[in-house]
Amino acid sequence: MQKTLSMMLILFLSAWTSTLSAQSPDMQPLTTRLGEPTLEEIVTRHIDAIGGKANWSKIKTIKTEGTMKAQGAEIKITIYQKDKVAMRQDIAVMGMNGWFILTKTEGWNFMPFQGQTKPEPMTADDVKQAQDGLNIQDDFITYKEQGKKLELVGKDDVDGVECLKLKMKDAEGKETTYYLDPESYLIIKETEKIKANGQEVDNTTTYGNYKKLDEGIVMPMSIIQGYGETEITLYEINKPIDENLFKPSKS
Repeated sequence: MQKTLSMMLILFLSAWTSTLSAQSPDMQPLTTRLGEPTLEEIVTRHIDAIGGKANWSKIKTIKTEGTMKAQGAEIKITIYQKDKVAMRQDIAVMGMNGWFILTKTEGWNFMPFQGQTKPEPMTADDVKQAQDGLNIQDDFITYKEQGKKLELVGKDDVDGVECLKLKMKDAEGKETTYYLDPESYLIIKETEKIKANGQEVDNTTTYGNYKKLDEGIVMPMSIIQGYGETEITLYEINKPIDENLFKPSKS
């Protein structure tokens, strides 16, 4: 879920700001020193920290609202997600409204702040690259069933905290590096390379101000990227989402 938020923010905001200016392939866990958690223990503790697999398995839809301040502008963001089916992100900035829609087979975007006058389809490659955005579940819950490999690569400093450093790789070699707080086992930073507007972008995201929702899952209320900080104001869980929101003709 966190990767979904960071990926969608980078897709929109990179477009907006552009107008303004190893081990073996199996990646077996490293042997840990006596008393330190193994890879499997870290994964288990992280899943427990975010509310547990049972609670996450009940999550079918999420609506997220947030506000970001970047380069003097206030950006309103709304994300609609239907697990493994479709997602949409709306963005409002400087009196203009843009959107991004992704399904399992197609995607479209409309970004008037980039000069677009009508919706444009995503390329097949961009649709493929963005498919992780359809998965509501946390990556550490689903990585095995998705055919991804996870490796414990050691520790690294993040703002004075010696974090647990894990690297996840998909079948095509795309890597995401996660930094987990050694006490809470929550993700406080992740880095990855993603495609935005046809270019590969280094994306670093930090998470904070975690909150436990009524549904029992734990979510970040603060997301920081190079463009600025997004403050999440609402998570709405398992409420019906109009299917028409995922059709460009209805946008």
